[in-house]
Amino acid sequence: MAEQQEKRRRKAAGTNNPSISQQKIPAMGYMQEARENHVKKKVEEALRSKMKQKALKECDEYTSKYAQCAAGKTLSIVWQCRKQAKELNDCLHQFTNDAVLEEMKKEYMLQENHRGSARV
Repeated sequence: MAEQQEKRRRKAAGTNNPSISQQKIPAMGYMQEARENHVKKKVEEALRSKMKQKALKECDEYTSKYAQCAAGKTLSIVWQCRKQAKELNDCLHQFTNDAVLEEMKKEYMLQENHRGSARV
């Protein structure tokens, strides 16, 4: 009798694998986790944007040099402004890499934890 009930439950679940049908999966757990990940993605996008803005500000000198070199050129930018492009990319990379992003995430989490403890 119990075997027939198990077969019906597996059929309703759309699987013949007993181990899958016996798993207890909280329905709302996935929704909550998805919301949290969405917030995390939004925060990460904001941190990346902030990181890029800071990098452009810090590398303004190199950006200007590259823009001056590129003025009035089209395809020849590739070889005529190679030096300026490399300098700009090297500068930007100092401020836009995974280590910098991770540091910004840590700072953000510390701020959030501090805000949370101040509320309590």
